[in-house]
Amino acid sequence: MEVRQLQIFRILAEELNFTRTAELVHTVQSNVTAQIKALEEELGMPLFDRLGRRVAITDAGRRFLPFAEQALAAMEQGQRAMQAGAAPSGPLRIGAPESVLTYRLPQVLRAYRKRFPHVELIFRPYSDASLCAMLETGKFDMAIHMSDAAHGPAFKSIRLRTERVFLLSDASHPLANCRTVKPTDLAGQMLLLTEAGCSYREKLDRVLALQNIRPGNVTEFSSVEAIKQCVIAGMGLALLPAIVVSRELRQHQIKALHWAGPSLDIATQVLWHKDKWVSPAMAAFQEVMQEKLEDSESSNGCLAIEGQLVR
Repeated sequence: MEVRQLQIFRILAEELNFTRTAELVHTVQSNVTAQIKALEEELGMPLFDRLGRRVAITDAGRRFLPFAEQALAAMEQGQRAMQAGAAPSGPLRIGAPESVLTYRLPQVLRAYRKRFPHVELIFRPYSDASLCAMLETGKFDMAIHMSDAAHGPAFKSIRLRTERVFLLSDASHPLANCRTVKPTDLAGQMLLLTEAGCSYREKLDRVLALQNIRPGNVTEFSSVEAIKQCVIAGMGLALLPAIVVSRELRQHQIKALHWAGPSLDIATQVLWHKDKWVSPAMAAFQEVMQEKLEDSESSNGCLAIEGQLVR
């Protein structure tokens, strides 16, 4: 089994097109076909079905894919470890949710690029359900994750800060001027939430489930920006981190309700696989993140909104 075969297999599994795969690996289509055939013969089973002009990965191919990705990631780590000098360099693949990437990372990126210009930063979004697989297969070197929970013995993590999470409405909503908003007040309400699996949404879901509270309707969004606009339009209540809505709160476009239920705040952590070689680029990024995000947590530049703090 050759590295070249694994590289071609991984790309073909993503592209499902022999011609496109050949272009990406800078060879001819017949060579791609020969390499895949040799790999299938060695494994003793087909990895792809050729359905006329269409290509589909088989169940065996799906089972083999994470092992191929792990082997290639280990090889890439080894190459970087041998090439690593005193200064961080090379690619660094980081998973980050939209809210952190948009509202927390710009200051980190600015400082990091200034100090370490030879590192190629690559950011990718992810769903919470796919995070562990992305780290295990080496698609991410590390990830920034909003979660209070530990991630099990396969991962290491550093807590960066706690994010305030607010229940929000437009100014005309009946709950906007209440002295307190209890979980029972959400019965029958229209909720605008992030997709299932989001850590701070899960906190609210647990609160409602424990008290057997049924909202009127839940609309899910993949974009926090879309949720903000829907709240401003008066379409319902939303749950979002303070960093996402600080400008709209200052401008009185939306209101942070006086939540009297269990805390919905969430920790922000940086996470990586325990067996991952921590390259100089990765260690430097962790250091800059800790420095900048801890500074922002302890800074005095907090916005007071009717007794609440937006950090």
